[in-house]
Amino acid sequence: MRVWFITGASRGLGRAFAEAALTRGDRVVAAARDVEPLSALKADHPDSLVCLPLDVSDRAAVHEGVERAAAAFGRLDIVVNNAGTMLYGMIEEATEAQIRAHFDVNVLGQIWVTQAVLPHLRAQGSGHILLVTTMGTGGGVASAGLYAAGKSALDSLGQALAMEVEPFGVKVTIVQPGGYDTGLFTIGTTATAPNPAYDPVREKLAEMWGDEVGPDPSTAAPVVMELVDLPQPPLRLIVGAQSFDLVQQMNQAKTEEYRAWEHLSRKAPG
Repeated sequence: MRVWFITGASRGLGRAFAEAALTRGDRVVAAARDVEPLSALKADHPDSLVCLPLDVSDRAAVHEGVERAAAAFGRLDIVVNNAGTMLYGMIEEATEAQIRAHFDVNVLGQIWVTQAVLPHLRAQGSGHILLVTTMGTGGGVASAGLYAAGKSALDSLGQALAMEVEPFGVKVTIVQPGGYDTGLFTIGTTATAPNPAYDPVREKLAEMWGDEVGPDPSTAAPVVMELVDLPQPPLRLIVGAQSFDLVQQMNQAKTEEYRAWEHLSRKAPG
């Protein structure tokens, strides 16, 4: 039996991971800005679920919340940095306030949680930190560039973090899920005020994406349950068969572009 600390646990992937962990007999501290949607789950698991109201963009609140989480069951074993939002719109359209608020949650929030849990994980000589990013990490797409930028930042942070904490017995996995039906593009979205100049781009995106809804987040939970049971988990894990194929195509296209311009790259000695 292990103790999970999950942010963004009231819906989507965070909720699915919490439910799966509880079903297998683990204990969970579920953190979210609004924990009311967790009421029924709490009623079903009164002794193994703690609901923690938390805004991950508030560093002081995060440190206080993590102390409460660690005290709830006496330790922390698996930390799922899942809380996040979507800033939808073209880069030129986004306001300073929107951009800062977005990165406060999606990037700084994960850093604050990581900083707060590490003293506990180091002291016990074990633990597994999961940074939930996206299958598009390392690449951007029009209208979601700021979202992708934040997730790409987490990918680099996660790689560095894994090197830093390995001597303490702490493991790190960058979890890269595909387009699950998490509510990210509805209740989790902040939209920019559209500039008509970008209408043709929006029309093209609408044709590309269509109205397809992604799979239920619960279908991703078994993969994560298996991941945390691995004695030597991977640094990165794509969650989703279609997403795996798409990432391979993206990586191949990037490699081909590098090769196409290798002759120019090699003209510099660095």
